[in-house]
Amino acid sequence: MTTTDRASAAERLIESTRELLWERGYVGTSPKAIQQRSGVGQGSMYHHFDGKPDLALAAISRTAAELRTKGEAQLDAPGTALDRITAYLRRERDVLKGCPVGRLTQDPEVMADPTLRRPVEETFDWLRGRFTDLLAEGRAAGEFTPALDPAATAATIVAVLQGGYVLARAADETAPFTAAVDGVLGLLAAAGPTAERRS
Repeated sequence: MTTTDRASAAERLIESTRELLWERGYVGTSPKAIQQRSGVGQGSMYHHFDGKPDLALAAISRTAAELRTKGEAQLDAPGTALDRITAYLRRERDVLKGCPVGRLTQDPEVMADPTLRRPVEETFDWLRGRFTDLLAEGRAAGEFTPALDPAATAATIVAVLQGGYVLARAADETAPFTAAVDGVLGLLAAAGPTAERRS
């Protein structure tokens, strides 16, 4: 097997595990299912990875990194803080499949393993931090009322986003997710610089 073939096998294993974790969760992602999805044999799988936890960590870490990269495309773009938050919340998603990172929090085996849980925690810490910084930037620029608490509001945005996925999956339609996003953006718009004068 050439170096390219070995790299290709490892890539197929990681990508197949990512797909299966999103579809079935950790418990439902068996080594056999990974091998069938990837077309990679058992010997090759254990040549590249120590076992299912090692492969799952590679898959979860890649999913988390991809989410950050996609997120930064909106959060680092030109525009006001609200423009960038809006772009992030309204970007195209496969809503009914749920958040590929958020869904892992419902998996007891992932949450019980500090190593597997770490990229999940780090992703949410990153997202809350990015929203906190943006909201603080917007408040400093006079875009939001001084009464707005950036950290608490950032936590609210993340909670609404994840809750929107849950509501959409429960209803088997995207409308609840869209409504949740519309609601939190409406609250942010209402926290504009005239909010204190209205109160």
